[in-house]
Amino acid sequence: MLSIDRTASKDIYLQIVDQIANAIQRGMLREGSKLPGSRSMSGQLCVHRQTIVAAFRELEAQGWIHISPNRGVFVLSNRSTTVAGTDTITGELAEMGYSARAGFSFKKSNILDNPWSHVNSEFALDDGIPDIRLTQINQLSTFYSANLKRKSNRKKLDRYTNEGSEYFKEQLSNYLHQSRGLRISEQNILVTRSTEMSLYIISKVMLSPQDVVVVGSLSYFATNMIFQESGARMKTVLVDEHGLNTDSIRELCRQEKVRMVYVTSHHHYPTTVALSAQRRVELLALAQEYGFAIVEDDYDYEFRYDQQPILPMASADSHGMVIYVGSFGKTLAPGFRTGFTVAPKDLIIEMRKYLSIIDRQGDIAMELALGEMIAEGEIDRYARKSLKIYEQRRTHLANLLKSKLSEHLQFEPPRGGLAIWTLWKPGINLSQLASRCEKNGLHIPRNMLYQHKNMSGMRIGFGRMDTNEMTMCVDKIQSVLAQL
Repeated sequence: MLSIDRTASKDIYLQIVDQIANAIQRGMLREGSKLPGSRSMSGQLCVHRQTIVAAFRELEAQGWIHISPNRGVFVLSNRSTTVAGTDTITGELAEMGYSARAGFSFKKSNILDNPWSHVNSEFALDDGIPDIRLTQINQLSTFYSANLKRKSNRKKLDRYTNEGSEYFKEQLSNYLHQSRGLRISEQNILVTRSTEMSLYIISKVMLSPQDVVVVGSLSYFATNMIFQESGARMKTVLVDEHGLNTDSIRELCRQEKVRMVYVTSHHHYPTTVALSAQRRVELLALAQEYGFAIVEDDYDYEFRYDQQPILPMASADSHGMVIYVGSFGKTLAPGFRTGFTVAPKDLIIEMRKYLSIIDRQGDIAMELALGEMIAEGEIDRYARKSLKIYEQRRTHLANLLKSKLSEHLQFEPPRGGLAIWTLWKPGINLSQLASRCEKNGLHIPRNMLYQHKNMSGMRIGFGRMDTNEMTMCVDKIQSVLAQL
């Protein structure tokens, strides 16, 4: 029978309208079938007769039924396949859920299967995520709300276009010039929601099926998924203590046409090594010689502890060979972060065409708030404060691994980033280790495990855990290893 929710904000007669129209569309009511009269239905549903009359009138206005004086109410048209033998409103209409399967064929992608798993454990490791607990939410909210209220910001709102806030792009270009040596203007910037969105747009503009894209022999899984989905052929080259091996790239270029090289030059994912200065020069020279594009990801650029980070290759690129992508505000709460792409103006113009389709409006209030935080120096203050805490956490995790797990693994404390790359001794099955840890209340995501016949590695993030949480997690791993 029809179901009435008397606590809902929606009028009862409209609830009846929706359920009867739904029944007609589903084929539960055939064209020409007669509905119960208003008196009968009002008695069954315990509502006033005028409520049923109002529902019938609305259904007639929408074209679902025809009210014939002295004859009754009839289904006027059926817009779906009919089901025989359903001449009256029967069945549990309110309990019918949305179809679990599409009634038509569509393309499925195995490449884009979600590598993340649901977490039910008390503790969970990650691959290097900032800690939202370090963010001063109240201050961030103040910046955001002020940009909606302050009259002086109306000129900035007027400058908003479907290409993003010009005010924010001006501030961001100044920030990137000061922090990364990029001599750019707002015309060289595309503002996106994330690095992944930037890479997706780059792949749409730059790549055709069978184009060759070079990545590290271990590389960021989400980036690989994006490039593979575009139809590109992925070629891997060795990553050692100096980063991506440029000799291997040169040899590959001699064999076939390379379209793009993707590199996380500051802290390679997952091994955390930085691309050396010599190899940066060599890679730029190779790009000019062979005509391929360099996509330089500034992954974890802000998180550097022992010394200032090396300036990105994009800062030395005078031939338009580098596309620089990254995320801005990683030290802030997730909702206050944004992605960006820096590239020659003609490429940015083309990329904006795709952005206007998938994210035409963006978030103007957020962009204005971030722009104001740059102008007032808040971004730098947040970064300096959080950097000290992350450095302490890096040291604490390194000491824990050394004191409790040194017989099982080896590592080098990273100079930057939010994770430690660990190499485990042969004979330790990391998948089995993760499974046993899960039973002990510690979740280790599968995307952090890198194990094959020649290597056994795990990337362990320290950014999101305080020292007590890190200690408990390492203790659980130590306990499981003792049982294996």
